[in-house]
Amino acid sequence: MDPLLLVKALIMGIVEGLTEFLPISSTGHLILAGSLLNFTGEKVKLFEIVIQAGAIFAVCWEYRARLASVLGGMFTERRAQKFILNLLIAFLPAALLGFVFGKMIKGALFKPVPVALAFIIGGIVILWVERRNKANPRAVRIDTVDDMSALDAFKVGCAQAFALIPGTSRSGATIIGGMLFGLSRKAATEFSFFLAIPTLLAATVYSLYKDRALLSTADLPMFTVGTVAAFVSAFLCVRWLLRYISTHDFSAFAWYRIVFGAVVLLTAYFNLVTWAD
Repeated sequence: MDPLLLVKALIMGIVEGLTEFLPISSTGHLILAGSLLNFTGEKVKLFEIVIQAGAIFAVCWEYRARLASVLGGMFTERRAQKFILNLLIAFLPAALLGFVFGKMIKGALFKPVPVALAFIIGGIVILWVERRNKANPRAVRIDTVDDMSALDAFKVGCAQAFALIPGTSRSGATIIGGMLFGLSRKAATEFSFFLAIPTLLAATVYSLYKDRALLSTADLPMFTVGTVAAFVSAFLCVRWLLRYISTHDFSAFAWYRIVFGAVVLLTAYFNLVTWAD
């Protein structure tokens, strides 16, 4: 395989891992990075979804003790059953809407300029929610994931559905949506991590099945490099983010989104960068 292609796969894997669990949109960054690297096309879209498996494995490893406890008690423990039910409830809105509208969304919005607009709008929403919660500390009523009700899970699931719009950020939608609906910053972040497991796993399996005709054994090194890079960078990012949120809010990510989105729009408008669809 072309060594340059493997380098591109490595870069894309690192981008995926570093951005998947931050409220800055992994899909948006992958679209923009792929455009800059001239790494585009239908197979690349499949590649971008498949390497999410690396990020999934990173979360599973970080929370392996909790997940083992849940699986071990799924038939006997009320706490484990409630946890699994909440994940299923939160998973369904995005899964159903993605199944119905996914192809249309990909065709219309998986482009740099719409992604940049979503970056900016998402940043503004994050700033609004952070300032709202600071002005009203009593808005936080759920301190841990185990305190969530089925209705809380459904609300977060509806928020996750907005992430079908590329550039919105799945993590951003679930974390900020959770905070808007009364979850603490830590509870919203951890539930976003857990919700990523069924969401990203379903997207990966479905895409592999649907687009299996695009694959060949020659693609294995590219997909392997991207997935491993995503695992390592996602694991480091999850560890860092858990420490970060203990003393910081998400305002820095909001400003990053706004500035980054503005740069993309300006470079596109003045033809400083040729952003490929």
